[in-house]
Amino acid sequence: MTEPAQPRPTHEGDPTAQPDPGSFRDPTNRVFLHEDRVLRGLDETAARDFASLRASGFFARAVEQRQLVATELLDAPPAALEQAGWAAVLEHERIPVVTYPYEWPFAMLRDAALLQLDLPLAALDEGLTTKDATPYNVQFVGARPTHIDLGSFERLSPGEPWFGYRQFCQQFLYPLLLTARRGVPHQPLLRGSVRGVTPQTCAACLRWWDLARPSLFIHVALQSLAERRKTDAGPDGHDVRAELKSAGYGPAVIRGQLRKLRKLVERLEWKQTRSVWSEYSDRQHYDPEDLRAKEELVRRVAGERPRRQVLDLGANDGHFSRIALESAEYVVAVDHDPLVVDRLYRQLSEQGEERILPLVMDLADPSGGLGWRARERSPFVARVRPDLVLCLALVHHLAISESIPLDEVVAFLAEFSSEVILEFPTPEDPMVALLMAQKKDRAVPADRYGVDALERALATRFDTRLRTERGTRLLYDLVPRGRGQPIEVHATASAQPVPDGETRPSGP
Repeated sequence: MTEPAQPRPTHEGDPTAQPDPGSFRDPTNRVFLHEDRVLRGLDETAARDFASLRASGFFARAVEQRQLVATELLDAPPAALEQAGWAAVLEHERIPVVTYPYEWPFAMLRDAALLQLDLPLAALDEGLTTKDATPYNVQFVGARPTHIDLGSFERLSPGEPWFGYRQFCQQFLYPLLLTARRGVPHQPLLRGSVRGVTPQTCAACLRWWDLARPSLFIHVALQSLAERRKTDAGPDGHDVRAELKSAGYGPAVIRGQLRKLRKLVERLEWKQTRSVWSEYSDRQHYDPEDLRAKEELVRRVAGERPRRQVLDLGANDGHFSRIALESAEYVVAVDHDPLVVDRLYRQLSEQGEERILPLVMDLADPSGGLGWRARERSPFVARVRPDLVLCLALVHHLAISESIPLDEVVAFLAEFSSEVILEFPTPEDPMVALLMAQKKDRAVPADRYGVDALERALATRFDTRLRTERGTRLLYDLVPRGRGQPIEVHATASAQPVPDGETRPSGP
């Protein structure tokens, strides 16, 4: 249900009906974007499966509990989909921002895994199952997971196994195991392959005493062995499905399998307690008066008009995300430290917060296009549509630690086509001095990092509505060049407004 980075029409005369580039692997149904609506076309088989799903008490309960995305069957679908010959068309509630498992912290991936197990467990009681079990079927509305792929549900056939098992292991269980048991972050593993982690890779990374545990021996060691011997018809040309059916494979066996997997996943814990940034807050570098001024600036700018979506880059513990939320419908809080984001997610989940979405992302290497033709999973910048970006206490890390030129940082911010609140620590700032001390030359030339260099870069892409100085840090309110008239913003005591709406520091 992703939003395509490069929309392409499906039918002449209706350029607004666009197939989702991440929805094509299941031939029985496909997702389309029509204007601002999310639609799913079903063939005859999928339509019959949905009819069974819709008639079940499970479906009504799951939608009411918001475990399944709200969905309705359309009586009058758009002409383009009707002409394409789909037997039925569904409309899904739109998810505010589509995200992927390599952008989630550990607790987020584990909650998605538990939901992916709970749904088929509940559906079994009414003769339904799921044909797959990928984290791409799950999206988060704030800190609440919801299953979006209703085409995944089908009627259970006698003797059939749960076909989502292998996919669940590779894209949920193995990444979680490697993080919990070996401290290996799952994000680069899942970003490295849309298929997930193979049984052989997982087995090679775990220790022998891990694999000796009965549950891990079954789900990892035996699966690794089976993978090596795998053939479509079994080792001796046998019909595996027929054998399963004759052996009495049925709902009770599937239910036992799902319950054991759930018990295993529920017990997994990421035991890391500290990281480079887990005990750090940029607020440590402000005296109380300057911090209040920074908070007030964010509150004022965010509150000037209703904000549909705010993007907080370098969100840390979410302090400024919460301030922005006072005037926003939705906030996407991004930070590169998995432990920091994991803690934030757990807090938001406990509070039932559905308007702040926490994500793990290295902004020096943000999520790009992945999968088939690099379009199956679209880039992060293509999936967010902020009307305000917070870039607080971040620029110096990108420019100094990551050696990214300031004009490139500004170009990155301009890609969001949004108003930006930018904080810039000057070369005299203690944190900047600390970062520079870690560089080989222990200094960054002024033409690479300095106020003049920053403002030259800003002038090419933004108009400055506000510029205010607080100690060794500058705060800017920026709008894309030519984007409407400046709106008056009250500056702090250290800034003086000028006629064009900018403010400049009163000091040297």
